Amino acid sequence: MSTNGQHLRKPIVAIDGPAGAGKSTIARHLARRFGLLNLETGAMYRAFALKALRAGVALDDEAQLIALSATTAIRLEPTAEGNRVLLDNEEVTATIRTPEVTQAASKVSVFPPIRAWMVALQQQLGTEGGVVMEGRDIGTVVFPQAEVKIFLDADPEIRGQRRFDQMGPKPAIDAAAVIRELRERDQRDRTRTDSPLRPAEDAILLDSTHLTLDETVAKAEEIVAARLAQQ
Repeated sequence: MSTNGQHLRKPIVAIDGPAGAGKSTIARHLARRFGLLNLETGAMYRAFALKALRAGVALDDEAQLIALSATTAIRLEPTAEGNRVLLDNEEVTATIRTPEVTQAASKVSVFPPIRAWMVALQQQLGTEGGVVMEGRDIGTVVFPQAEVKIFLDADPEIRGQRRFDQMGPKPAIDAAAVIRELRERDQRDRTRTDSPLRPAEDAILLDSTHLTLDETVAKAEEIVAARLAQQ
């Protein structure tokens, strides 16, 4: 038995990738399949972005965002139906899913102090393991010691079209606009100076461009099962 406790901790599954890759869907499935908790870190950034929008804080004002973070409490409560997202004890699970909040979350996440604050919260949530955690830098920054690391990706046009299809019968914008916004978000995520989006060196790349959802889920299951079997 290990004396440092490393092998006593329950496994962590880290899923990283760009916007619209399907990370949340895959994470929810893997959590159910392997009896783990699903902690959606993107929801934490969205919750903070919602607070900034409500407070009228400019999304490019780093000093004001840092001050706002000092008075912000964000909590995730995993349930069978998915996470409940609590912002200062108010449930905002549905409120944070609007396009406006999504874009705002991408903008506030570029500042190193905000990311450092979020990373500390995320590490606290997963300190005992037994979780599937998805985001942009889980396998590289938040949990580099994760037992399983998957980098989920797909071509921007495919990701944009999938996101557009999820908006329902009468979305407010067309597919081209969704793809354009997603490309802009990709650019911000991949070129930011702090924790840019990139696969961890030991991550397994799962490209779903030419896969159905069921095929992607099946491949993700295979990856997790194989990695856990090696532990």
